[in-house]
Amino acid sequence: MVRTLLVRGLLAGLLAGLVAGGFAFVLGEPHVDAAIALEEQAAAAHADSTEHAEAPAHDHGDEAAVSRPVQKAGLFLATGLYGVAVGGVFALVFAGLRGRVGPRSDVGLALAAAGTAFGAVILVPFVKYPASPPAVGDPATINQRTLLYVVMVLVGLAATAAAVATARRVTTGPWARWSWAAGVFLVPVAAAWLLLPAVDEVPQGFPATLLWEFRVTSLGTQLVFWAAFGVLFAQLCERAARRPAAVPG
Repeated sequence: MVRTLLVRGLLAGLLAGLVAGGFAFVLGEPHVDAAIALEEQAAAAHADSTEHAEAPAHDHGDEAAVSRPVQKAGLFLATGLYGVAVGGVFALVFAGLRGRVGPRSDVGLALAAAGTAFGAVILVPFVKYPASPPAVGDPATINQRTLLYVVMVLVGLAATAAAVATARRVTTGPWARWSWAAGVFLVPVAAAWLLLPAVDEVPQGFPATLLWEFRVTSLGTQLVFWAAFGVLFAQLCERAARRPAAVPG
């Protein structure tokens, strides 16, 4: 059964990744192009002011090692591979949860697990450390920023696991169960939001509208992926449930 779930996860992840890639290509890439143009303009202005003829430090244009058209085409490859990887991990976790926690039906569990994963892995870290476009962020701090983001992902996962365990142990009623689960989830998440250092490296004069639209689109891409993945995985589970069982010979 685990092998069957793994195949479902890989297939659903690939398809959801391509759907998310289409969303990012149509709505996200224009913001990336605008941010790159601002970065190159700032680099050119700096070179003129210091009378240096050197090329900009970051070149994303057609003369870069990987041109923008190739980068845009590679977007679908990246989101497809991301979907396959996520789908495989999700299927293994789903196999472990199946029949133990959450809704009893595979369809309900698939939708609930996908929504929970989006909240824990994407939404929780995004609120503290939202995505930033090119030209935003100091290259010298990329390791620190990556580590902080990973910490928030781990906090989200740990808080989710604690909330699920709490919901299973509270038996005094649905309102009490969900209230306790929500509290157990929010306490460590809120503590991490407050205690972890903030990262604000937006350069002065960077358009606030462009920054906001880029971040909304980035979150939207993840929302599209997890919504598509949850629905596709649930549909595969539903089709498997409708398939008549083999009759022993």
